[in-house]
Amino acid sequence: MKLAFLFPGQGSQKPNMLHHLHDHPVISEVMHQAGDILGESVYKLDSMAALESTTSVQVSLFVSSVAVLKAFASEGVLPDIAAGHSVGAFSAAVACKAIDFTDAVRMVKRRGQLMEQAFPSGYGMGVITGIDVRTMKGIVETYFIEKDPVYVANINAPDQVTISGSIAGIDRVINHARDRGARKADVLNISVPSHCPLLRPVSVSLYEELSKIHFRSPIIPYACNRTARLLKSPEKIREDLAFNLSHPVKWHDISSVLCEHGTRLFIEMPPGNVLASLAKKALPGGRAVSVEENGFRNCLLLAKRFSSDHS
Repeated sequence: MKLAFLFPGQGSQKPNMLHHLHDHPVISEVMHQAGDILGESVYKLDSMAALESTTSVQVSLFVSSVAVLKAFASEGVLPDIAAGHSVGAFSAAVACKAIDFTDAVRMVKRRGQLMEQAFPSGYGMGVITGIDVRTMKGIVETYFIEKDPVYVANINAPDQVTISGSIAGIDRVINHARDRGARKADVLNISVPSHCPLLRPVSVSLYEELSKIHFRSPIIPYACNRTARLLKSPEKIREDLAFNLSHPVKWHDISSVLCEHGTRLFIEMPPGNVLASLAKKALPGGRAVSVEENGFRNCLLLAKRFSSDHS
C-alpha cells in the first residue's frame, strides 16, 4: 500500500495563500530560501494584484507545495509516488529528487515569464463538467475557428475536461456546452492557453533552458502529465516538464495508474483540494485528503498511521 503526494497546478491559487500556510520552521525556511534565490520576497507574490501575473501564480504555487512537502519530510513522512498537475509537476520532480529546489524555482519563474510573453492577453482556459470527453471533443472540433482557436486540454475526469485557447473561442464552446446540458461550464482564472498546441514554441524554449540543468534519476516514481506513465528516467522527466505545457494533462489516467500501482492514500499539498476531490471520485477504494482542507497536523498523523499500518 502506497502514499502519493499530489501537487496542484494553476487555477488553485488564492490571495495570501503563502501567508496562510501552517506555522512550521521548515516552511518558513523554504520561503526565505526561495526569496534569496529569486532576489525578492515570495510573500509579495500572493496578493490579489500580484496573482494577476501568471509568473507570480506559478512561483507561489510551486513554493507553497514544496514548502509543505519539506515540512512533511522533516517530520519523517515521505511519499512513495509523486504526481503534479501542470506546474505542479515541478514540485513532483523536486519530491522525486530529480531536480534541485534552486534550479526548479528558477525554471518555474522562467516558465511563467515565457508563457506571459507568448500570450499577454486575450487567451485562457475554461472547464466543463457533466459532458463526456468524446462529446466535448466533438463540440470543440465543430466550433473550432482558426482566428479564435480553442482546444480540448486537460482530461481531469471522465466528465470533466478543460479547454484552452482564445477567450472568444472558449466562450463559444462554453455556450454550446451549456446548451448540451453541462452541469458546469466556466472560464478559469488562468490568463494563458496552457496544454494546447499554441504553447509549442514555449515548450521548445523551456526545454532548451531545462537542458542546461542537471537532472538525476528519481528516488520514487514521477507521474508523467502527457502519458500518465510512471517515469524513472531523468531525461523523460525533463521532457515532461517542458512539453506538458503544449499537451493535455491526462490526470484521470494518472489517478487510475497510481491506484493500479498500489496507492491507497493521497495527500494534496496546498493550496486547494481539487486533486484530492478528483482522486476521491476516481478511486473510491482509496482515501484522499488535502492539507488545506484537513490541516497539516491531521494529514501528518494520517500519513504516519498509514505508514505504520502498511509497513
